[in-house]
Amino acid sequence: MSDWLRRGLRGSVVLVGAALLFSWFGVYDTYRLDFVPRFGFWMLTMVVGGTSAAVVAPWVMNGPARDLPHWLRGIVVAALVSIPITAVLLLINDGPLSIRVAIIQFGYVFVVSVVVTSVMWYFQEAGDVDADDAKTTPDPVVRFLERLPVKYRSAELYAVSAEDHYLRVHTSLGEDLILMRFSDAMKELEGAAGLQTHRSWWVAKTGVADSRRDAGKLVLVLKSGGEASVSRTYSGAVKEAGLV
Repeated sequence: MSDWLRRGLRGSVVLVGAALLFSWFGVYDTYRLDFVPRFGFWMLTMVVGGTSAAVVAPWVMNGPARDLPHWLRGIVVAALVSIPITAVLLLINDGPLSIRVAIIQFGYVFVVSVVVTSVMWYFQEAGDVDADDAKTTPDPVVRFLERLPVKYRSAELYAVSAEDHYLRVHTSLGEDLILMRFSDAMKELEGAAGLQTHRSWWVAKTGVADSRRDAGKLVLVLKSGGEASVSRTYSGAVKEAGLV
């Protein structure tokens, strides 16, 4: 789902939820109306406010108020959004129009706008943080493969095995040695779709083509044709992972 669509859906949910909430409690004497016209009144208010905010908020955030504190920018947005809402409400109001009435109406609208703007801002920021975290947190396998020469970085990781102070990295594009401790590699691959099968072997689940017994010992056959050892300590986890 695109960011634009996600933001739009999130904002719509907040606006409809606010309209239902204000209708339920009959805020600002709207309890005198039946629920349906009451909800219609608040939805009109929310639609006008939401449309105005979609135009005003980016201008405030990136324009003259961009250097103001976060909370103060929210106040500015709420104040500007309250102007068209107040105008619409005055137009549909059956009562007499005057500056005093307009100021009072603006005050009511401004309070509601502050509440709705704050709620929308909260959900928007929370959603953006989640999205940013998802974008900036790399896959552990992708991060690990960045240690290899460029030609291996687009490969599928099959396994990692320890050889003295080096690691042999088994991939779909071949093998390569890197200087790294096995324990450090296990930490870096934590969360990846694979498991340790031996004190010197880590195997990706998608890297296993078959399994066999060699002199009674379990061995995993990699897609590259190599064979990964399985010790008794890790045999249970290997079976649970469905690799046997």
